[in-house]
Amino acid sequence: MAKIEKTNAARLLDKAGVAYELVPYEVDENNLAADHVAAQLGEPLEQVFKTLVLQGDKTGHFVCVIPGGEEINLKKAAKISGNKKCDLIHMKELLPTTGYIRGGCSPIGMKKPFPTYIEESALLYDYIYISAGVRGLQFKINPEDLIAFVPAEPSDIV
Repeated sequence: MAKIEKTNAARLLDKAGVAYELVPYEVDENNLAADHVAAQLGEPLEQVFKTLVLQGDKTGHFVCVIPGGEEINLKKAAKISGNKKCDLIHMKELLPTTGYIRGGCSPIGMKKPFPTYIEESALLYDYIYISAGVRGLQFKINPEDLIAFVPAEPSDIV
């Protein structure tokens, strides 16, 4: 098996002494959806989390990490982040804002730290999967370790 290249996000976790596993998967450029990733990993969809970047009308950018099969509840996300309303940022803004591309956006190691909220259901699991910062690579990580490292706030956002 080919050696897995460490991502910047992985190096940040290493430096902080956070335990994780890097898990590669087959990328389908036509299907970057979490259900494809979950199927590739052979894991339940509710344990494969996606990272969304939003723009609030008061606080600016913030990040929500939610289970792959769920949709973000914009009303809940706005309220929890101190905004009246919010929306997902446009795809073309993702790379300049975070340093990541669609399908490879990790809550770890963005260009600058943003307020981050993780769906509280993550705490039901011993581990969850999140992007390691590139397409084709996921972190298998304890949600409590992720929350402490980012830092993220467990919230009801779906």
